[in-house]
Amino acid sequence: MAQPKHILAIVGDFYHDRQLATDSLNRIVKPFVEQGLVQLRYGAVTELADRLKEQPDAVVLFAEDRIDPQGSPDKRWMTSEAEHQIQAYVAAGGVWIAWHSGLASYAEDGEYVNMLRGSFDYHPDVHREVIYTPVAGTALGGAGDRFGFLDEHYFVHCREEETEVFLRSESVDGESVAGWAHPYGSGKVVCITPAHREEGLMNEAFASVMRQGVAWGLELEQP
Repeated sequence: MAQPKHILAIVGDFYHDRQLATDSLNRIVKPFVEQGLVQLRYGAVTELADRLKEQPDAVVLFAEDRIDPQGSPDKRWMTSEAEHQIQAYVAAGGVWIAWHSGLASYAEDGEYVNMLRGSFDYHPDVHREVIYTPVAGTALGGAGDRFGFLDEHYFVHCREEETEVFLRSESVDGESVAGWAHPYGSGKVVCITPAHREEGLMNEAFASVMRQGVAWGLELEQP
C-alpha cells in the first residue's frame, strides 16, 4: 500500500475560530484518512518555516496575515522570506490550498499573492445568504449542484486568464469568483473563499467541493 499523503494545516486567526476550522477540515478529509490515504497534522503560522522543511505533500492555510488586526493592525507574520519559501515549496511540487482567510490581507505585490493569482478584496459587513455555483466542465466543477448558506461573502481579485475558476458566488451584494485552481511549477494551487460561519463550514455540499480540491491537489480518487 502506498504511503499516506501528509497535509499540514494551519487554521484559525483573530476573526476565525481555530476549533471550528479544525472540525470542518477533519470532516472534509475524513474519508481519505479512513482509507489510509492522508495523514492530517496541525501547526501554527509561527511554525510554518520549520514545518515546510519537512516537505508535507500539501499545506492548507486558513489564517490571514494580520496577527492582531484590532490592537496592532500593522503586525504581520508573512515576511518576504516566508513568501519566498512558500513559493519555492509549491514550485518544487507542493500543494497549497488557500482557504477563506488564507487569501486575506497579504501583500498584493508579494510572491504569495502572485502565486495564488488572486486575493481577498472585501466583504460586506452584514452576513447574507450566499449561493455558490460549481462551474461545469472544469477540473473541480463537478462536485454537485449549486448550494447556499448564510456566509461572509468574499469579493476577490482573481487573474481569471491565468487560472481555472471552478466556483462562483452570488448574493444580494453582487457576484464574485469563489474558487480557482492552477498548476504552479511542479506543484498546484487551490483557492476557495467559503466559509466563515459554522453553518457553512459544516455544510456537506461545501465539504464536497473542498474535498474535491484536496483530491485534485494530491491526485487522490474521490471516495
